[in-house]
Parts: sequence; structure tokens; C-alpha cells
Amino acid sequence: MKSIGSLLFLFGAAAIVLGFMNKVPSILEWIYTWGDGAAWAIKIGFVVLGAVLYMMGSKQKQAQPPAGSTNG
Repeated sequence: MKSIGSLLFLFGAAAIVLGFMNKVPSILEWIYTWGDGAAWAIKIGFVVLGAVLYMMGSKQKQAQPPAGSTNG
């Protein structure tokens, strides 16, 4: 989940930065058919969802016991 989160976060952040330079990634051209507000919502959603997934993946790794350890 951590890798998917980091990918979504980076993709959303890159889309925002490239949008300021008037270079829309071809894979995100479809979001502009609904207008600028919806495009911003989708890009910000990518960043927020990516950050949440990344944090959840980090917490799951910390909660798991080390491999090979026994309780007893």
C-alpha cells in the first residue's frame, strides 16, 4: 500500500506542477472535460489519497512483528 500511495502522491504533485507550466500529462487530459474545478479536485485528491495510503502502509509495517520471532 505504501508504494501505491507514493505513486499516487507523486503523480498528483507532478500534475499540479506541470499544470502551472501549461503542460498537461496526456493521461490526465480527460479530467479537464469537466472544468478546472473538477480537475483541481482530482489532482488534490490524488495527493491526499496518496499521502493517506503511504501513512497507512508505514504504520502496518511498524505493527508487524519481525520475521522469525516467536511469542513464548
